Amino acid sequence: MRRWFLSCLLMLGLGCFTTLPAQDFAPYYSRNFFLMGSAASFQNGLLGFANPANTAMLKTFNARFYWINDQVENADLSGWGLFTAAPGLGFGMLRQKFSGSKIYDYNVSLGAGNGRAAFGIGYTWSSGDKDFFNREDLFSAGFLYRPVRHISLAGLGSFSTQTSAREGVLELGLRPLGSSFLTLFGDYAIQKKQTLGEAPWSAGAALELLLGISLTGRYFDSEAFTVGLNFSFGRGFVGGQGHYDENQDRQFDSYSIGLGDYTPNIFASLFSKKRTYLAMDLKGRVDYQAFQWFDRDTRRFMDILQTIRNAASDPRVDVLALNLSAMRVLPEHAWEIREELKLARGKGKKVIIFIDNAEMTEYHLASIADCIMLDPVGSLYLPGYVLGRTYLKGTLDKLGLGFDEWRFFKYKSAAETLSRDSFSEADREQFQAYTDDIYDLIKREVGESRNISGERFDALINEQIFFMAEDARQEGLVDTLCRWSDLKEVIKSLTGKKKRELSVAMLNDAAAANTDWGQPPRIAVVYALGECAMDSGIKARQLEKTLRGLAKNNSVKAVVFRVDSPGGDGMASDVVAEALKKCAEKKPVIVSQGQVAGSGGYWISMYGDTILAGPNTITGSIGVIGGWIYDKGLSGKLGMASDHVKRGDHADLGFGVRLPLLGVQIPARNLTEEERGRMEQIVRRYYAEFTEKVAKGRGMAVEAVDAVGQGRFYSGDAGKANGLVDAIGGLMMSIELARKMAKIPDQRKYEIIEIPKYKGLFDAGFLRPFQVREQVLDPATLQFLKMMSERPGQPLPLLLPGTYPTLE
Repeated sequence: MRRWFLSCLLMLGLGCFTTLPAQDFAPYYSRNFFLMGSAASFQNGLLGFANPANTAMLKTFNARFYWINDQVENADLSGWGLFTAAPGLGFGMLRQKFSGSKIYDYNVSLGAGNGRAAFGIGYTWSSGDKDFFNREDLFSAGFLYRPVRHISLAGLGSFSTQTSAREGVLELGLRPLGSSFLTLFGDYAIQKKQTLGEAPWSAGAALELLLGISLTGRYFDSEAFTVGLNFSFGRGFVGGQGHYDENQDRQFDSYSIGLGDYTPNIFASLFSKKRTYLAMDLKGRVDYQAFQWFDRDTRRFMDILQTIRNAASDPRVDVLALNLSAMRVLPEHAWEIREELKLARGKGKKVIIFIDNAEMTEYHLASIADCIMLDPVGSLYLPGYVLGRTYLKGTLDKLGLGFDEWRFFKYKSAAETLSRDSFSEADREQFQAYTDDIYDLIKREVGESRNISGERFDALINEQIFFMAEDARQEGLVDTLCRWSDLKEVIKSLTGKKKRELSVAMLNDAAAANTDWGQPPRIAVVYALGECAMDSGIKARQLEKTLRGLAKNNSVKAVVFRVDSPGGDGMASDVVAEALKKCAEKKPVIVSQGQVAGSGGYWISMYGDTILAGPNTITGSIGVIGGWIYDKGLSGKLGMASDHVKRGDHADLGFGVRLPLLGVQIPARNLTEEERGRMEQIVRRYYAEFTEKVAKGRGMAVEAVDAVGQGRFYSGDAGKANGLVDAIGGLMMSIELARKMAKIPDQRKYEIIEIPKYKGLFDAGFLRPFQVREQVLDPATLQFLKMMSERPGQPLPLLLPGTYPTLE
């Protein structure tokens, strides 16, 4: 970055100050008289008109209009300017009229960069009385560099396209306190025919009297000066300044009005405190990632959490209202959303939730509300919780496929789905323990929120199960029967006042607004989702590169590693785990476990500085399975046969008929006792390495890991009790912990970057609207069969299918 900055200075210096004969054009200050301060230090200049690099600093579309109020006697003076820009692209026009002559200046600018450094180019042309106003068409190049919150440096080179005239501008801005409260600035503009002593300059300051109210003053070397006042109202602003000559006589006044990037201001809290409500429609699938285009069915999990967190901190918001109709959400994600709503209530916000046909997960989420709205024709279905699996042993028998389960650890039961037709005793034990933990969680939290005793909760579940709308109201499970369209009336009834709606976009824009200079510190949220595999699921090959890159990225101060994976390939798991370990050597790494982080999913978690899980996360399952699918009559039923030659006693291991169309090869035989004994050694060695790595990562004895290992999975609560998890908390709590460990001050703005944030541009499936998709087995079982067939005989740190909830 330092080399880039020096190169910009050198380029502008050589371009502007080479001593060639030239004709001067109108100087910088006369072309940009609407500026209230240096372009690099106050209000992003004139949106690229003064310095094209300013366009790279914008967040959204901006538009401003400036005009002059004539104060000069015996002179016809008037002028106005219209300046517009979107991030990276600006257009402006300026009109001046004096003593009957007038000029129009037009400017197009392009910029690129970030909050730390930006570069831009622009082109300005004019029409009208160009000779009177001394105008020439100009090409300009500018840069803006903000290495820290206290300093803003900028440079501009302007080059005539008609003569060899050139001009250079250097700017320096200082914020002694590191905030917009006090900004000092100065600039210096020199044309080729001028000596250093002849070149004009200005210096001044901007003082933020109150949030969004700024007083500016600017002094010029000619002894002229300006004094201005600017009021920001969020997305809009108004301002004005007086222009005085060297004799302290007022020349004229200029005024401005504009809209664009949100600016923090005192007016929002003064005039809108607790006068608005926020409505969130959560219809669709709640997921970590969405497609960038044409994805109306996905509600991004992070967006929901951040929006609730922003509403909780916004003084304008009094009520949060959520519509859960047609929402599809995992139990752990619902718990995290519930926790954010609980936090909002703790800050004095009212929470209203609408449901129509809700079950256990949705009602658990809704129960945190001050007021639960249920559709008059809606219902509640509260049967409790059931977990189970589909067994395929009989199916394989009918197909003529044999399966040899290699199970050497008590609870590592993933292969039971192929080898049994019911739970083993150990599997039933861990399933029941997890089910009990989840039931007790819901029972406790719903009871606390709705003032329902444990005995009464059990009775409602066991004796009534299904509740029509009126029944639910009479039992105290909901508060009112009405529709989402009645929300305003419900809010008035709850608060005693009418409220106006605040849009989600306006809320989040205000929360993201940042007037600090430079790039804010960053916290990276890295997702590891799906099965542990090299090029699918968590995409370990790419994930390793991402983690290694983040370790070297100084702008990223901490990493939150979000894991939602049932495991899979041990190599893929270890590749990611080792990359995470190296990243943790450079900066804080917090592991946030989602709905499932078992087996290989726990493997990739174990080197985090701190592991957080939800109370209903599935974690642990430290163990390894293996198995062998082989031909036990299938080829004969299909009229197929195979033959081979070999060299090597075990070369035919895995050889057999290849099924047409499917391309899957079925081994012709099972393993011999010798071969199976060798595989047992490998699986046990794999497990020993797994437990040793967990022991090292978690600071535990190997024996202690083995005691809670053996393939057993746990709820997050149980995982915390046995040392596999450090704390109970969700993604937002993990980000907050990462901020503290990175020593980012409480009041300092920081940026969250998600990697990857999107699945892709769009879902190619929408291009095939008439395609019929048939699915015989659930995705988890299909994935398990796929991995077993693609990796015959390989040890797999994989959690059993059906253990964890999915949205499919």
